[in-house]
Amino acid sequence: MRLEPLYQQDREQAKLEGERLVVENLLRVRFGSLDNELSAIISPLLAFLPEEFTPLLMQLSREELIARFGGQS
Repeated sequence: MRLEPLYQQDREQAKLEGERLVVENLLRVRFGSLDNELSAIISPLLAFLPEEFTPLLMQLSREELIARFGGQS
C-alpha cells in the first residue's frame, strides 16, 4: 500500500482547514461574530487563493462581501 497519496490528501485537507480558520478569524475580527450570512460566504471565498481573499476580507464592507459572495454555494 502506498502512503504517499494518503499523506498528500491529509496535507491538502489540513491546508483547507487552516485557510477556513483564517477566513473565520478575519471575519470575527472585522465584524465581531459569525452569523449565518457571514458563515455562508466562507466556502465561496475559499475558492480563491489566500493572497486573493485576504485583501477582499480586509477592504470590503460586510454588505459588499455578502453581496459579492452570498449568492454562491
